Amino acid sequence: MLAVGAACHAQAAETSHPPLDPAGLERLDAQAARLDRLHAVVVAEQGEIRFERAYGGSGVDRPANIKSLSKTVLAALVGAAIEAGVIDSADQPVADLLGDRVPAGADPRVREITVGHLLSLQAGLERTSGANYGGWVASADWVRDSLSRPFVDEPGGRMLYSTGSSHLLSAALTRAGGESTLTQARRLLGEPLGITIPAWPRDPQGVYFGGNDMRLSPRALVQIGELYRLDGVIDNRRVLPEGWVEASWQPRGTSPWTGDGYGYGWFVTELSGERVYYGRGFGGQALFVIPARALTVAITSDPTPPSPGGAFQQELNALVATLLGK
Repeated sequence: MLAVGAACHAQAAETSHPPLDPAGLERLDAQAARLDRLHAVVVAEQGEIRFERAYGGSGVDRPANIKSLSKTVLAALVGAAIEAGVIDSADQPVADLLGDRVPAGADPRVREITVGHLLSLQAGLERTSGANYGGWVASADWVRDSLSRPFVDEPGGRMLYSTGSSHLLSAALTRAGGESTLTQARRLLGEPLGITIPAWPRDPQGVYFGGNDMRLSPRALVQIGELYRLDGVIDNRRVLPEGWVEASWQPRGTSPWTGDGYGYGWFVTELSGERVYYGRGFGGQALFVIPARALTVAITSDPTPPSPGGAFQQELNALVATLLGK
């Protein structure tokens, strides 16, 4: 077995469940091999890599476009920024962080939107995803466009899946930290986790895309998952604030497509009788954490259109269920 990282392995909590069955890993491999779109799967148990296999793409240790799984990584970065004092808390109004980037004619309710509302996709603003995505990314100022959209719910209301909300977090980090989101990601996450974070696309004002198109290897994704499994502490260094993981995994909204709960960048569901937390991205990018089994699973797939939709996510869920032995 290969260690995900000495720090992760050293702090892995004991589990009352039996270790992964080699036969179960063989079933996982056979099931994964039948999914044409799948690129790679990495499974860690108690901080040790128990299974890794590349079926296509760039492999397990080279960066892959993780699409909207970037939202989960961005949520980790926001937590790390709070721990570092760049942001006060999830309750801080994002307008305080954005300053003069808030349009002068914005709806007064914009000032009620908190960092937490953006993390849980509960800003209340009209979505920039779906049918609105093309127009949003073609706009001259993504921040202005996001904040100028009409309110379709109150801040803190229903979950409205919108990459514009996540991008506002990247803009807030950039302005509050006085340095790019990339620089902060490398210092606050890359360094303590020992992972490489390459540059990814930016908006017309130079802000790194918040919530899409980050590039991380499956092994690096496992490290992000392990950070959460270990309650935000790596090698005796607290990277995420105390209580951040619990807050992140508390359902605050509900996905209108799956019915799964959604916290701060993480979906919440149950598979094979176990509580499972996961992030997902277009085309079949996924990161699962199953704390009760001390498992972290990273999956990358072909990120190019057309999307295989929710049916493929169900296939990925089935892979995890197979791993759990039920």
